[in-house]
Amino acid sequence: MTTFVDRVELHVAAGNGGHGCASVHREKFKPLGGPDGGNGGRGGDVILTVDQSVTTLLDYHHSPHRKATNGKPGEGGFRAGKEGQDLVLPVPDGTVVLDKAGNVLADLVGHGTSYIAAQGGRGGLGNAALASARRKAPGFALLGEPGDLQDVVLELKTVADVALVGYPSAGKSSLISVLSAAKPKIADYPFTTLVPNLGVVTAGSTVYTIADVPGLIPGASQGKGLGLEFLRHVERCSVLVHVLDTATLESDRDPVSDLDVIEEELKQYGGLGNRPRIVVLNKIDVPDGKDLADMVRPDLEARGYRVFEVSAVAHLGLKELSYALGDLVGRARAAKPKEEATRIVIRPKAVDEAGFTVTREEDGLFRVRGEKPERWVRQTDFNNDEAVGYLADRLNRLGVEDKLMKAGARSGDGVAIGPEDNAVVFDWEPSVTAGAEMLGRRGEDHRLEALRPAAQRRREHQAERDEAQQDFDDFEPF
Repeated sequence: MTTFVDRVELHVAAGNGGHGCASVHREKFKPLGGPDGGNGGRGGDVILTVDQSVTTLLDYHHSPHRKATNGKPGEGGFRAGKEGQDLVLPVPDGTVVLDKAGNVLADLVGHGTSYIAAQGGRGGLGNAALASARRKAPGFALLGEPGDLQDVVLELKTVADVALVGYPSAGKSSLISVLSAAKPKIADYPFTTLVPNLGVVTAGSTVYTIADVPGLIPGASQGKGLGLEFLRHVERCSVLVHVLDTATLESDRDPVSDLDVIEEELKQYGGLGNRPRIVVLNKIDVPDGKDLADMVRPDLEARGYRVFEVSAVAHLGLKELSYALGDLVGRARAAKPKEEATRIVIRPKAVDEAGFTVTREEDGLFRVRGEKPERWVRQTDFNNDEAVGYLADRLNRLGVEDKLMKAGARSGDGVAIGPEDNAVVFDWEPSVTAGAEMLGRRGEDHRLEALRPAAQRRREHQAERDEAQQDFDDFEPF
């Protein structure tokens, strides 16, 4: 059974926003007391958060589909819908979030670090929020936006100061067990260790973490053995320790050739050339092991390596090794640039930036893309003529019609708003500039007509007739 997972594909869905409410206040002797529809609630976000108590991605391996709750719709009486609850997913320290193409979206290091993997949809406005001096009692509300649907890849890269690398059965697990309080599985056969083990070492005033990286063999960087699965755990380490077996029973191996093979795999993996190295000749408690260590030590030191002879079983040379590692870790920490306080940079948009684009495609279709027009389309109830007219007003004010005319659009041409897989397509009629023809004159609300005094209505109608008569009198035939 799988007990350690360091790479998963996660399918997350944020909550949808609740729909706004179209409601009119009703009270005795007040048949039309004004709009009182509340706004819909925001959908919940899906948030990845570093939790120190989590060490594996196993939960997401078994349950890769996660969804936040939806926002509730608004109600009459100015009651807003309840917001959806955010879904917080705990991940181990050192988790990297990537898209399916392999692009890094976030690098989560440090307890409490968070990343919003999928953002909840906005709640739709109720008709109370849409009321204005020109539209006193809207008979429609905006729909809630759908939440984001994202497929992300989570990769765990162990956060440790020191990484132990070497052939299987070189003694890495034994070494980490005596340097720290870690209790890894130890046996006398290859690939005993199937997961990276972490331990905490105290050397004087320096406290650092140490990890062993299992499964490195020739061809590991190309996927042989288990190396490719765990080489990513070396990336964050400040110091690399080559653990070489001086008591191997394989006739075609020796410490120097083992070192060359592992170095070649690290080189092929890339990005590790600047890490300081230490060589540990392990198992010197074995007589032949001590003799071999004495033979190869001069060659290794001639290459510039700092060499330590140790025995994890007999506890020989461990103190010197732990203090040397602590010194290198301290230097690496001091060399890191200090983190500056986070600054928020505000870059206002240019005053002439429209925020949308109009392009003509090969089939003659005009496509409108932009955050605002696409969001407005998603929020529109196309079964409500007044809502469609409101959308037309907004698009006209944004300048969509002007840009369509400049792009060469003519009456009857097809116009699509949104991406190819989810667009609203309609035949463009430039004469219908605001959608008001389906509603009566712009700014009027027929439901309020009956509430105005009869004398006022007569005066307004008489003014309209006088204006029409004046236009007729001023007309001059050709």
